[in-house]
Amino acid sequence: MLRYPAALALTLAVEVPLYAVALRFGWRTRWPTAVAAAAAVNLVTHPVLWTVLSQLRGAGAYPAVLVGAEAAVCAVEAVLLAWWLRRRDGLLLVLAVAVNATSVLAGLIAASV
Repeated sequence: MLRYPAALALTLAVEVPLYAVALRFGWRTRWPTAVAAAAAVNLVTHPVLWTVLSQLRGAGAYPAVLVGAEAAVCAVEAVLLAWWLRRRDGLLLVLAVAVNATSVLAGLIAASV
């Protein structure tokens, strides 16, 4: 398992560009707003997710907890993006799932090397 600073840095390195590009071109958000929103949602959800998962590391149900926790993170990030952008758009949830799935994959790869 990565240490927290490395995990946060990896998450931001993966998710901020993905969110920013999608928000800029898919939702026509200005670059500064897209980057700020991408960073903000991660700075809200990542510490909470890390705390929950670090308490359960090594538990037999960890994979199920990881999936459930990531699903909750996706929902929260989609709601935060909708609030920040003042848009009710179900595709923001799809975006959050895609971005977080990419980030989880990057984290699993980084933790295994």
